[in-house]
Amino acid sequence: MPKTCPECNEPIVGRIDKKFCSDQCRNSFNNRENRKMTNYIRNVNAKLQKNRRILDEFVPEEKATVHKEMLLKKGFDFNYFTNIYTTKTDKVYYFCYEMGYLPIENDFYAIVRRHE
Repeated sequence: MPKTCPECNEPIVGRIDKKFCSDQCRNSFNNRENRKMTNYIRNVNAKLQKNRRILDEFVPEEKATVHKEMLLKKGFDFNYFTNIYTTKTDKVYYFCYEMGYLPIENDFYAIVRRHE
């Protein structure tokens, strides 16, 4: 009984371990399977990049202080960040790539740029 292509159900000719009848079928099958995950990743990356751009707008040099309302007005989403850095004094910085922010008193945030 010949194997059939999972994309188009045509018989597969060639190597015994071949799974698809053509590169086009293989690509179509994999693109469809990965579409949901790819869209999710694309959306998360877009939010991270937007957060980074917003932080970058407020930091012309190395450091700045900004009120939470200003960040929210620009569309900043506090749920998305790339990593967390805790200092020796237990201050917690949240980073969007190289741009970080530290919650300080009265809804203000210290924004920093990390150089590596």
